[in-house]
Amino acid sequence: MQNMPTESVRVSAVLPTTADRLYAAWLDGLEHSRMTGGKATVDPRVGGRHTAWDDYIEGEILALEPGRRIVQSWRATDFPEGHAHSRLEIFLEDVPGGCEVTLVHSEIPEGLGDQFEEGWSTHYFVPMKKHFGGPAPKQPVQEDATPAAPRATRKASKKAARKAAKKAKKAPANRTAKKRTKRAAKASKKAARPAKKPRAKAKKKARSRRKA
Repeated sequence: MQNMPTESVRVSAVLPTTADRLYAAWLDGLEHSRMTGGKATVDPRVGGRHTAWDDYIEGEILALEPGRRIVQSWRATDFPEGHAHSRLEIFLEDVPGGCEVTLVHSEIPEGLGDQFEEGWSTHYFVPMKKHFGGPAPKQPVQEDATPAAPRATRKASKKAARKAAKKAKKAPANRTAKKRTKRAAKASKKAARPAKKPRAKAKKKARSRRKA
């Protein structure tokens, strides 16, 4: 094949999975299809053939390091005629939050680098994040395990409580307590009145005697 100008791209992402699981999924035709959304086939051994995205991509597995690294040759159907396969190295590493995937795609035909760089994000990382679970969901607010009473039941309970309170007010014991409270208040008020002056009282008696 002819020597032609090439380009290289490097992209990475953290996916919500483990390095071992992603390694296994990449090398399994059915799982590869599910995680990308395009049909894929894989013979998971060095020298084995692979295809992706409904035969848009085809190539060969060049090297394998379980759970850590995969090397493949990649050739797309829109490569210029006579251009050699490109080279894809996939590096996997467990990190906080998931697995960091780094793709080093080299020997791409000149002028197609940007296309493949965008394609890795759009056609691999985005669907893969969804496939492996996406971002962790927000923790739900803890609530009382007791189910809420139906609206009709709550309404009936309030009505019963009001009725009981009203009945309690009419009870004899409550009426007696109210009377005692009124009597005590009246006595207290009376005791607080100032006493009448003795002279005034004596003068009043004297006037009564004169009249007699």
